[in-house]
Amino acid sequence: MKKEDKALVIEHIVDTLKSYNGFYLVETAGLDAEKTSELRRACFNADIKLVVVKNTLLHKALEQLDGDYSELYPALKESTSLMCTNVGNAPAKLLKDFVKKGDTLPLLKAAYVEETVYVGADQLDALASIKSKNELIADVIALLQSPAKNVVSALTSGGTKLHGILETLSNKEA
Repeated sequence: MKKEDKALVIEHIVDTLKSYNGFYLVETAGLDAEKTSELRRACFNADIKLVVVKNTLLHKALEQLDGDYSELYPALKESTSLMCTNVGNAPAKLLKDFVKKGDTLPLLKAAYVEETVYVGADQLDALASIKSKNELIADVIALLQSPAKNVVSALTSGGTKLHGILETLSNKEA
């Protein structure tokens, strides 16, 4: 590959990484054609971009990005597929589904999610349990609404009781 072509590929990888919130480095070399197609289909349905990259080009692309990705460099061995996502836990859930089916691959090598680096396949459960930004916002809103709901329900139930007592008293006088 010519130097100019490598520069274009590196630039494309940098642009791809910048357009997503997080990415996973995954080993997929041992997958047969059927499993590869199944993985690609699952990634497409989950809005995950799956790209096979050369380790040296990905290394150079990571060096051009803002931030420290040096913890990921040791994972850039053998063949690497890049899973880019805007939902931090989506690729982890997808990989866990493959593991549940009894597949040994794809294997998580490393991930960069929510400005944190995860290295090793043993981090898959931790990554799958990460909540997305929208899930966290929903949790905060639910927590903020619960005291207000309690006050409203207490006022409503108290008003109903008071109304019942007044109605009973008015019926007694008549």
